[in-house]
Amino acid sequence: MNRIEEHVETSAGPEDSSKYLTPGARAATAGARYATISAVFAGILLISNVVAVKPIAFGAIPLGEFSLPLVFDGGVFLFPLAYILGDVLAEVYGLKATRRTIFIAFGLALLASLTILAVQLSPPADGWENQEAFAAVLGFVPRIVAASLTAFLAGQLLNAWVLDRMRRRTSGRFLRTRLIGSTLVGQLIDTLLFCTIAFAGIITGLDFVMYVVLGYVVKVLAEVVLLPVTTRVIKAVRRAEERAAQEA
Repeated sequence: MNRIEEHVETSAGPEDSSKYLTPGARAATAGARYATISAVFAGILLISNVVAVKPIAFGAIPLGEFSLPLVFDGGVFLFPLAYILGDVLAEVYGLKATRRTIFIAFGLALLASLTILAVQLSPPADGWENQEAFAAVLGFVPRIVAASLTAFLAGQLLNAWVLDRMRRRTSGRFLRTRLIGSTLVGQLIDTLLFCTIAFAGIITGLDFVMYVVLGYVVKVLAEVVLLPVTTRVIKAVRRAEERAAQEA
C-alpha cells in the first residue's frame, strides 16, 4: 500500500509549494521588483545626504582673465541615480506608487537626520576623542538637512508629476523626450533649492553661481548619458511586470 501511494505521489510530480504561501508572502512575491527599486531608491538618498555635506573642488576652467571654479557637493556622484530610479518608478508603476516611495524615502532620510542628531548630542564614552570630528562631519547641520530634504521632496515629486503628465499627453510615446523633459524640470528645482538653502552666504559670488550651474548641468548630463540604460531598464521592468500579471 505504501509503495502504491509513493508511486502515485511521484507520478504527480513535485508539489507546488506556492499554495502554502500566506497572503502577505504572495503579495511580497508579486511586488518584489517594485520593493527592490524602492529600497535602492531610498538607499541612494540616504548615502547622498551623508556625502553632500562636503563641497568638492575639481579645479577651474580658465576663461581669459577669469576662471570658472568647478565646485560640487559630494552627492553629485550618486544622486542622479535617484532620478533615474524615480523615472523607472513613475513610468512603470504610476504616479501614486511613485509618490509612496518618495514619501517613504523622505521619512527615512528625516529619521536618519534625527538619529544622527541624537548621537551627536549624546555624551561620548571615556577614551573616545572623536566627538568634535563626528560633529564636524556627520553632525546635525540644520541648513544642510533642511536643504536636502526640501530639495529632494520638491524635485522628485515634480519630476514624477511632469513625467506622468507628459506620458498622458503623448499617449505613452516619446519616452526619451519625456525622460529628459521631466529631468530638466525636476533637477532645476532640486538644485536651486538645495544650493540656496544649504550654501547661500557660505559659498558666495561667482563660486556660488558656478556651484549652482555646474551642479545642475552635471546632474542633467549624467542622466542624459545614462538615458539608454534608463530606457532599457524601464522596458525590462515593464515586460517583467506584464509577464507576472499574465501568469497570475
